[in-house]
Amino acid sequence: MNWNLLRTFVVLAESGSITEAAERLRLKQPSVSVALKKLEDRLGQRLIDRSPGRFALTEAGQLLYGEAVNINGSILRLATLMRDVTPDISGHVRIAVASHVICPLFDEVIGDFYAAHPQASLSIDVITSMDAIAAVAAKRVSFALALVRNQDPNLRYIPMYREVFGLFCGPRHPLFGREDLTLDDLKGHGAVVFDNDRLQDALQDVTLLRARAALAPQVTGVSENLEEVRRMIMSGLGIGPLPKHVVARDLRDGLLWQVPPLEDLPEVDVYLIWNPATVRNRAEDKLLQSLIERLETTPFSDRTYA
Repeated sequence: MNWNLLRTFVVLAESGSITEAAERLRLKQPSVSVALKKLEDRLGQRLIDRSPGRFALTEAGQLLYGEAVNINGSILRLATLMRDVTPDISGHVRIAVASHVICPLFDEVIGDFYAAHPQASLSIDVITSMDAIAAVAAKRVSFALALVRNQDPNLRYIPMYREVFGLFCGPRHPLFGREDLTLDDLKGHGAVVFDNDRLQDALQDVTLLRARAALAPQVTGVSENLEEVRRMIMSGLGIGPLPKHVVARDLRDGLLWQVPPLEDLPEVDVYLIWNPATVRNRAEDKLLQSLIERLETTPFSDRTYA
């Protein structure tokens, strides 16, 4: 089996169009179409339904994609493993994190790791929780820190920490600075939300918090990135949810104001996620084990940021 054909198919499946796949692969569109045709001929199966107005994997395509993603992840890691054959730990660790991950324990562990292994290197990709988990499943990253709605039985999860969400407004908002607020005062005000702030997602309890406040149904600002949600709230676009421990300094500096409710607030767990099928280099293995050991010896109450 020609691996280049499988790699092209993986990119095609994830892109959703010949045009986008060609751009990602830096190839001409006809080259991508020819590669798909060769693979389909080799397997004797139609892999993608490309009828007018439709681009979707067939049943055979879905089966092939699941296997090809695992193969792709393993092949991409070969060069990393070969570079790591040295007396010292000097490999590269690639981590995927959700945008709102603020955890002193994590900072301490990576600091200790680098102090002990200065020849190792780190890269941290800030992406959505869904994409972070997909990257772990595909073996594209060493591990991830993200929100989890449903656990994949092929992956491993440990709660990293718990954060408590409150509702906040910025200095331009008419409710800013008022200490006599009740839930009734929030009715009808515009809402700033996270992109995954929906009932079926990991932030469903935050969605219910907004419902308790009876904010206006129309959303005035939305982003998948915490910093941008925070920016829009500070700029006066509306009332929105943020983790309390993340914005503690903003509250002290007068950049944000917490509005009701002030009790019975939603608690959201952020998980450490890794793939036991991933062959890790020594740096990845050492850092992951250090994190797991620190979590096992640190009471969860010390990792709950209220």
